[in-house]
Amino acid sequence: MAGYILSQPISPRGDMSSYSESFAHEDYFMPQARSNGQEIGAADPSAAVGNFLKFAVNLVGAKSVVEIGTGSGVGGLWLLSGMPADSVLTTIDSEREHSKIARTIFEDADIAPTKYRIITGKLIEVIGKLADNAYDLIIIRPALDLFDMVQESYRLLKPGGLLVIDQALSGGKVADPTQRDPESIARRDAIKVVKEDERWAASLLPIGEGLLLANKLT
Repeated sequence: MAGYILSQPISPRGDMSSYSESFAHEDYFMPQARSNGQEIGAADPSAAVGNFLKFAVNLVGAKSVVEIGTGSGVGGLWLLSGMPADSVLTTIDSEREHSKIARTIFEDADIAPTKYRIITGKLIEVIGKLADNAYDLIIIRPALDLFDMVQESYRLLKPGGLLVIDQALSGGKVADPTQRDPESIARRDAIKVVKEDERWAASLLPIGEGLLLANKLT
């Protein structure tokens, strides 16, 4: 009837998440790296998230990229697949085993050593030593010290640079206010801080386990 709004939700037609994941095409080494990561409990991005990271690299023309949370190397493979020849990926992890298997998969994929550097150490300490205003794109995955890493990311990014927080919604837990575990709280607080900070232009996307995007304005 004219003038009335239907109160019943429209039923979803198909599984949008699965369809989005199937849209992304992974090369031979990406599933291999993900399988390696599953064996050691590494938190790697889904195919859809990886595909978005490649898209983001191309969108901002990123030549200097920092990935915080190397995992098994899945994210790095996606990023490197979109980065130009004269670019460098700096990927950081606190676990030596993660760094080791990532290096192996990069070598197996025949990626030139000049295209990346893998650093192992306490994350907040490592990024604290990186140069100011030097990076086009930063990706963060771990929840530990997330607030501090967001603040450091602002320092590291060039004006106009892009921050991506992967797993920002923890697969939906962050959107549930009854979830009060440390990871959910850390991610929820990070979303709030970025949203309210006028130095960022931000957007939250339900891709993978959630992506928070923040463009450094000044």
